[in-house]
Amino acid sequence: MKSLSNKNMMYSQKKSWTNTLVSFLLISMLFVLSCAKPVDPESIVIPSKPDETGGYTIVSKFVTEGFAQDVIKKGNLLYITQGQGGLVIIDVSNPKAPFIVSTTTEGIRGYSTKIAMKDTVVYIADGNFGIGIVGVSDPYHTISFPSNGSMKPAKNLHIMGEYIFTATSETGVKIATFYEAVNFDLRGNIETSGYANDVRTYLDSTLLLVASGEMGLQVFDISNFSDGYGPFYFVGKCDTKGIAESIALKNNDPVAFMACGTAGLQIINFADTNHIFITGSYPSGGYAKELKYDNNKVYMTTEGRGLQIFDVSDLSNPKLIGVIKTEYALGIDIDEKYIYIADEKEGLIIVAKP
Repeated sequence: MKSLSNKNMMYSQKKSWTNTLVSFLLISMLFVLSCAKPVDPESIVIPSKPDETGGYTIVSKFVTEGFAQDVIKKGNLLYITQGQGGLVIIDVSNPKAPFIVSTTTEGIRGYSTKIAMKDTVVYIADGNFGIGIVGVSDPYHTISFPSNGSMKPAKNLHIMGEYIFTATSETGVKIATFYEAVNFDLRGNIETSGYANDVRTYLDSTLLLVASGEMGLQVFDISNFSDGYGPFYFVGKCDTKGIAESIALKNNDPVAFMACGTAGLQIINFADTNHIFITGSYPSGGYAKELKYDNNKVYMTTEGRGLQIFDVSDLSNPKLIGVIKTEYALGIDIDEKYIYIADEKEGLIIVAKP
């Protein structure tokens, strides 16, 4: 009887210890799960075949000194803005082996984001410091000129002939003319609803299109454009989901492709400014930031979801045909053979077209 009692006691202790161990393991697992890195919504891949790049392949990656924001290509050189790191010029004559030509930080104020270029002068959107100006006639020995502080807060830039249009967030769009390439004479100003993030002109000086943040697309008649002055008239708009960040136009057709943040790609027909409407869209899954249009294709950066390529030959039904995964894709430029991505975390990424 005593032996049976001892066995029952030993069994009870063993069971208690086992239950304690199981509880400990469950609590430990819950603790580990709670402390793990949270799931990034932008890492959740939507395409049915997310691992297929569509034939687009990464040729090379080049880590920039700063946080790459935007890129523009001219000849064999790339001009890349890199936040507080100013401007870096990279030679890509051999896309597999890019190298730095020069870096310019002195004289560039603020946080360098979007970039535009005319002849041998680079213009940089520097937020509350206006527009940074860098002469690059000799890319190995650049020259910084005093920033233009009258066009602020500079979000994005567009050049039309001898004029520069600056999207200035809550203050709308400001227009200036060049003289001696590095000096601006401020002319007209267009007030917009929402926050002007990007601006483009259509058919030279007929219409002005503005990506106006939460207000979508706004269109202005600038056919009375006279030496940078108006009057300019608001003629139409199109509300879009998400935040309207940037615009690309379909050559001379009245079609705008817009990167609209969490709403992805939006395709807008503005042939009739009294009835501007969305004709097609595609949810990118990330945060649509910047795009380029070329030959029935749209190339769009989506921050944490990298580069996405769309076939837009059918404007009502854009199709995702390629995906390049990168850490944080922001700026983009293209040529006949390659795509150049300014990635805030990875630097420069060069992608070969199929």
